[in-house]
Amino acid sequence: MFDPKAEAMSLDERAALQRHRVWGLVDRLLAAGGVQGRRLREAGVGRGADVTLAGLRDLPFTTKQDLWDHYPFGMLAVPRDQVAAVHGSSGTRGRPTLVAYTRADLDLWAAMCARSLSCAGASPGSIVHNAYGYGLFTGGIGIHQGAVALGATVVPMSGGMTDRQVRMLADLRPDILTCTPAYALRLGEAVAEAGVEPVSLKAGLFGAEPWSEELRTAIEDVLPIKAMDVYGLSEVIGPGVATECLEQDGLHVNEDHFIVEAVDPATGVPVEDGAPGELVFTTPTKQALPLLRYRTGDIASLTRGECACGRTLVRMSKIIGRADDMIVVRGVNVYPSEVERVLLGSGLVRPHYQLVVDRRSPTARLLVACEALSGDPEAALVHALYETLGLTAEVAVLPEGTVPRVEVGKAVRVVTWEDGDPPLPGLT
Repeated sequence: MFDPKAEAMSLDERAALQRHRVWGLVDRLLAAGGVQGRRLREAGVGRGADVTLAGLRDLPFTTKQDLWDHYPFGMLAVPRDQVAAVHGSSGTRGRPTLVAYTRADLDLWAAMCARSLSCAGASPGSIVHNAYGYGLFTGGIGIHQGAVALGATVVPMSGGMTDRQVRMLADLRPDILTCTPAYALRLGEAVAEAGVEPVSLKAGLFGAEPWSEELRTAIEDVLPIKAMDVYGLSEVIGPGVATECLEQDGLHVNEDHFIVEAVDPATGVPVEDGAPGELVFTTPTKQALPLLRYRTGDIASLTRGECACGRTLVRMSKIIGRADDMIVVRGVNVYPSEVERVLLGSGLVRPHYQLVVDRRSPTARLLVACEALSGDPEAALVHALYETLGLTAEVAVLPEGTVPRVEVGKAVRVVTWEDGDPPLPGLT
């Protein structure tokens, strides 16, 4: 553990810490004014000490729309000259979601990413091959800062230039790989094509997109590693919010800094532990842009209890999907991750696929484009998808190499066919 005192803290001690930090957060939001302070006052909250942890569920939500409505600096809780950096992610119509950081926020972020790397078995002296993208996107710089804070050696590869990535894996012999899961798969295939044996690698931290247990198996089949999930989003801080340990039994949420809830995405009412719900985060120790009950849109479940690794932090499941990524086809709700589990779990196809929603007629079709390992798996996959989804999807088995491979960033799992030529060759 990077910080055993915090990560293995007793539940009572952590609850007391969270309570005092929430009081401080509420007082700062009230003092800053702005949309969050105004909503607190409208809810009858006049000071931090009015709030209990149990009563947190009764306070108002914050949403991504709030960040867009007050773009770029309208939700700051510190003076503008205390902002040391901004990061963000893409938004609708090209408008990014910008998040500000003070120097203390950057130090906190580095410590959280150091915790994540430690979860994967990294230690001072480790070599971290960091193939997350650098720039406004938080992945590359977050992991980079974490490796430095840990005392590891970081190789700042960023995404793309796969041939060079393979060369660095062979020459520098890193023990930790960090990138998106889709790119980890591509790197594993490229390593095999080049005849390189990356025996130095021990573990990988893969995030920035939902991925299934079946994709974990596919990655571990092409790379000699334990593949672990890391979770974060720029609005909360970036990567380092939660991470799987070597037990691979849920992601440990750093709840001394990020208080997590799971709520019904339709009603906003908290769901029971173990039930899937939309993740909601409160960030009591962030300075520049602290958030109260921020709705992430990510669907997962929460589990409590000590892990075999010794951490006492609440654990979240892998992300099942995003509320806004859900596909509705003929009245049936489909998450891409559900399709991924069927395809990769079948053992019949390569771990590359794309979903095509054909909207050229009033009755939409769902086409699942994939590449067969051998034979003709179409009938078996149509049946398996129907059993899982309750929806008849059409399976298009395409020649090897037809489905796009990821070279930079996240995989594009869903495309829409509304008119014109098919988005993939061979589709009809």
